[in-house]
Amino acid sequence: MERVKKILKFLIPLVFSVLLIWWLFRKVNFQQVMTIIRGNVDYRWLLVVMVIVVLSHCIRGIRWGYQLRAAGIGNVPTMSLCCSIFGAYALNLLVPYMGEAWRIVYIAKRQNKPISTVLGTDIGDRISDAVVVVLLLILALVVGHSYIIAFLDHYSVGKKLLHMVSDPYFWISIFAVLASGIALFYVFRKTAWEQKLIVSLKRIWLGFKVLFTMKGRWAYLWLTLGIWVCYYLETYIGFLAFPFTRHLMAESGMAWGLLPGLIAFVFGSMSIAIPSNGGLGPWNLAVMFALSLFGIANADGAAFSLVIWSTVSLTLVLLGLYTLYYVVVSRNHRF
Repeated sequence: MERVKKILKFLIPLVFSVLLIWWLFRKVNFQQVMTIIRGNVDYRWLLVVMVIVVLSHCIRGIRWGYQLRAAGIGNVPTMSLCCSIFGAYALNLLVPYMGEAWRIVYIAKRQNKPISTVLGTDIGDRISDAVVVVLLLILALVVGHSYIIAFLDHYSVGKKLLHMVSDPYFWISIFAVLASGIALFYVFRKTAWEQKLIVSLKRIWLGFKVLFTMKGRWAYLWLTLGIWVCYYLETYIGFLAFPFTRHLMAESGMAWGLLPGLIAFVFGSMSIAIPSNGGLGPWNLAVMFALSLFGIANADGAAFSLVIWSTVSLTLVLLGLYTLYYVVVSRNHRF
């Protein structure tokens, strides 16, 4: 049964990604996309994107170090922190969320600390990201609300989503599920398995609460800003690599391309909620549709999303190979 679960955990996102890519290329002319990629891409800007990808992951590793130290994990070498992020994102290309599990185990074993405490810092790390995504969504709704509404109205799933969140029975159901969970937790509070769960949850909370008590909170906030500025620049700098997105930077009302860059970035960020291999499929479709709101043809949007995704993924693969080398070498040399 455990083996079946592992296989399904790998296959479901893979199949989902393949189906979305298949659907994507049913909507566009693949030969036209390849013509665009072969002849209309300024690859110098893609090298800049690769540098920004590396920088964003280094900043994320350094930021995580603040949480780890505050949680009592100790001083983890900067290169180990960076490689924990490099390896995690490379593994996520194979199996969604597998990289998160790996980096938790890697740091816990390296520092000889409880996995649950390290897990707590990872949860805090991800909650920080979720807060930023929500803030970005609010910003996008303020400066580009017409494009967000067009996105929701374009597909039936968007209309259903708007209807669902406005339905009071939806929120009543959410409350009922939460209340049931709390009641079950109370009923079984004296069982051995729940006591172990409580101990693990306390360790997780220890790793999470350091966000509010640790030294260097301001540095953490600045590093968070640095991470998401880098993520945004991966999309925005990517605009310079294509003539059809480059012209958006010169159009009136586009704020030098910052507005379409923000909309494409936010749509792409929201797509990570859908399990897939490194965002392949959901991210491409989200960015492609976001660009279509600004008059970018489907073939051009598909070419942009595929090239940028491939550029980022290639960078992650190279970083993953470096991480493999680093982990093997550092087994004998603690650095």
